[in-house]
Amino acid sequence: MDNATKEDIRKALDVLRRGGVILYPTDTIWGIGCDATNEEAVRRVYAIKRRDDAKALITLVDSEAKIQGYVREVPDVAWQLIDCCDHPLTLIYDGARNLAPNLLAEDGSVAIRLTREAFSKELCLRFKRPIVSTSANLSGDPSPATFDDIPQAVKDAVDYVCTSRRNDRTPARPSSIIKLAANGEIKIIRE
Repeated sequence: MDNATKEDIRKALDVLRRGGVILYPTDTIWGIGCDATNEEAVRRVYAIKRRDDAKALITLVDSEAKIQGYVREVPDVAWQLIDCCDHPLTLIYDGARNLAPNLLAEDGSVAIRLTREAFSKELCLRFKRPIVSTSANLSGDPSPATFDDIPQAVKDAVDYVCTSRRNDRTPARPSSIIKLAANGEIKIIRE
């Protein structure tokens, strides 16, 4: 990791630790992020997106072990899906815990993605907490494929805009989303 990327991560961490909101590159599309355990920070993300807080947000973690800290019981099928999936996969788990209550769906479930992308993984690892990762768009608008597609209103509303990967023109797409029930039932939300 080069010095510019290290400095970018340091600045993003400073903002996250103060309860701020960042705009950052992830394993999928650019995301609006904050401390997933900080209720006020999560509230700001909803406000920035102009999104109803009844809709849950996705959370990123950097390791399988961290998933267990935020879900009461991880179904066995989750580990199988994580192991075999070759693209970003968000899993929705029942029985969320240790997270901001306004981050969760009405049924108490939480959407968590294990990131393998270098920047977001390092950010999660060093932050030592899950980070919200919701698309960097206004609610109802298309997800941005590149940094240039992010609305200026979103860029202006966050506390820090990461510099890493801004020039990456590779069109990105959101993750697949699968909801897992405690009884092992699987429901595909987004392919």
